[in-house]
Amino acid sequence: MNLSFMYKESPFISNSTMATWMTLSLQDSSSPMMEQLIFFHDHTLLILTTIVALVSYLMGSLFFNTNINRNLLESQTIEMIWTITPAIILFFIAVPSLRLLYLMDEINNPAITLKTVGH
Repeated sequence: MNLSFMYKESPFISNSTMATWMTLSLQDSSSPMMEQLIFFHDHTLLILTTIVALVSYLMGSLFFNTNINRNLLESQTIEMIWTITPAIILFFIAVPSLRLLYLMDEINNPAITLKTVGH
């Protein structure tokens, strides 16, 4: 069964490089640097989605749980985990970010500078 006809007219899925109304993804990159920035965006979005899903699950399970666990309320181990986990998450976001910053710091001396004005 061929379902490709559903995606041809969909405003949410675009196969072109042009920005259109209600497109949920980024445009196709025209440079390797922009491609790396898109990969970083996807990497960070994956981490944030995982965090939101985990926190939502934990809040929902604590809200609907009638039994209160005493170790959850007063525990040194959980406090240590709550302190170390954000540092690890920031590390996984900071390393690709710093790599991109150093890649973008490269100075090019172009042979030609072209200035255009459009109306």
